Amino acid sequence: MLATIRDAFKEVADAFAFAPEGVAGALVLALAALIALVLHAIGVRVIHRMLGEQRSYLRSLLITTKGWTRLALLVIAMYVALPAASFDPDTSQLLGEILRLATISLVGWIVIKAVHLAGDLYLMRFQMEGPDNFLARKHVTQVRVLRHVLDTLIVVVTVGIALMTFDTVRQYGVSLFASAGVAGLVAGLAARPMLSNLIAGIQIATAQPIRLGDEVLVETQWGRVEEITSTYVVLSLWDRRQLIVPLSYFIEKPFENWTRDSSKLVGAVALHLDYTIPIDRLRAKALEIVKASPFWDGDTASLQVTDAKETSLEVKVFASARSSGALNDLRNDIREKMIAFLQQEYPACLPRLTAPVVGVLRSAESDVPPRRQAS
Repeated sequence: MLATIRDAFKEVADAFAFAPEGVAGALVLALAALIALVLHAIGVRVIHRMLGEQRSYLRSLLITTKGWTRLALLVIAMYVALPAASFDPDTSQLLGEILRLATISLVGWIVIKAVHLAGDLYLMRFQMEGPDNFLARKHVTQVRVLRHVLDTLIVVVTVGIALMTFDTVRQYGVSLFASAGVAGLVAGLAARPMLSNLIAGIQIATAQPIRLGDEVLVETQWGRVEEITSTYVVLSLWDRRQLIVPLSYFIEKPFENWTRDSSKLVGAVALHLDYTIPIDRLRAKALEIVKASPFWDGDTASLQVTDAKETSLEVKVFASARSSGALNDLRNDIREKMIAFLQQEYPACLPRLTAPVVGVLRSAESDVPPRRQAS
């Protein structure tokens, strides 16, 4: 079929034999471009009617890539008609290389757009709003990470195929395939970070130790997972800084995920009180404060004596909240109201500096040499 099309363009070129050599070739390419545009317009309308209203992905793909497929068909048509155009050998070779590269690049770009569109349509069924959005965050993380990985692979394959079309640089295209693992070989240590991050991205997308929106603790830094790319993870810290962590870190090193299975968290407020404090009365007041707080989720609420030291008791109020932000507000609320209650009802049970401690402090102050007066 391709030979038949080229024979037809050859006949057209013979019809333009009266024109100068370059002009005749340009007319052949222009005719090929015109035919491609007409066929694309007709093909889009026919395919759109055939799809109807049921296949939303194919219809959306047709609309999204309409301009790119038109350009790709235009380039392919010109590439097919190029042998029939009466250009000199050098010009024909140059135009052929340009059209060949353009065709490969456009096909790769259309594949990337198709992958992105498939992911966007799949994620439309999930809502990220609300505290209980684990299913949505799970699928959003999977789609975005896999999309980054597929984008990288498509770009590598496209560039590799483009390089392999040239005899002088074909070896670089083969090496690029090898370094990306397409041929199953690793060409040098330079490809190792890319491969490790690609593998880590696939593991995170499938096993999901982290998801978008998760609250994690990485080497004493608390943050929320804001973005997951093909090479790194962006954590938004509490003070609006952003911590950039390599993707492979979450596979190779331990970290804390506070919202792995649930966003609910349990926090504690510690108080150091005198032995004479009535625990039952304190427990009743603590439960009253917790239950009256708007940040409490209605689950965990208790007071326990967690330690008995020589001079004081360690009492902790345990309470749960729907998220880390609500838990922080809940703990502050409990702490403030418990201190106010103790100051009003049991001020003698609050910790104080004892006489020996005060004496030690005064002794330490007396050992400090006096400041030299200015002359």
